[in-house]
Amino acid sequence: MNIVVLIKQTFDTEEKITLQDGRISEDGVKFVINPYDEYALEEALRLREAEGGLVTAVTCGPPRSEEALRTALAMGADEAVRLDDAGLYEGAAVAQALAELIRPMAPDVLLAGLFAIDSGAGAVALQVAERIGLPHVSAAVGLKLEADGGGGRTAVVERDAEGDTDTVAVPLPALITAQQGLNEPRYPSLPGIMKAKRKPLRRVDIAELGLPAERLTPLTERTDISLPPPRAAGRRLAGSPAEQAAELVRLLRTEAKLFP
Repeated sequence: MNIVVLIKQTFDTEEKITLQDGRISEDGVKFVINPYDEYALEEALRLREAEGGLVTAVTCGPPRSEEALRTALAMGADEAVRLDDAGLYEGAAVAQALAELIRPMAPDVLLAGLFAIDSGAGAVALQVAERIGLPHVSAAVGLKLEADGGGGRTAVVERDAEGDTDTVAVPLPALITAQQGLNEPRYPSLPGIMKAKRKPLRRVDIAELGLPAERLTPLTERTDISLPPPRAAGRRLAGSPAEQAAELVRLLRTEAKLFP
């Protein structure tokens, strides 16, 4: 089975984020694999263990994103590919380039995280699937493969549906995006880290894809980025419990405007 996993290197959102010239400053920032992509990678490794085959981790990013690919290789991926982003930042353009890269790989299963924690966006993988003609199921919390009776395979996916669970069957090849709860990603082992240094990591320049410039033209533009406003300090209410309750009601009515 040929399994391709899309991963993205993101900054650790537990770190302090600062802005510089309208962009997130990378000074002193710790970078990690997008956590939702880790669920996708873990599921790919489990599918390979059950079905056999090859797991390829793919990213589009600058040279530093190879750290994420090396981590994926240490976790157990067989090979990795970094598409140099060449300044691409907009989702539709990135998806166009990734689709051209992945199409000749002919994956039986394409896996990706539900969304990226740095931008909150989750459209790139879906656009890749659309461009290479794959059906998709999002927010998977359970996955198993079954024979379809005609010599092919079907993915039976349990997906998160706003707190409920849907069960969907989709013929392979297909894209499946991973929701939290699909699995528990493994940690890279020491032998895995050592083996990762010898596993193939291919670098592809966007120019090698032969795409005309107009197909890489951004369709959207980020006009602003800002940090959340600072939270106001908490307030301690004095007096008896009855007095505190009365003051709380007053504050909710006059300041929070929760009720008339």
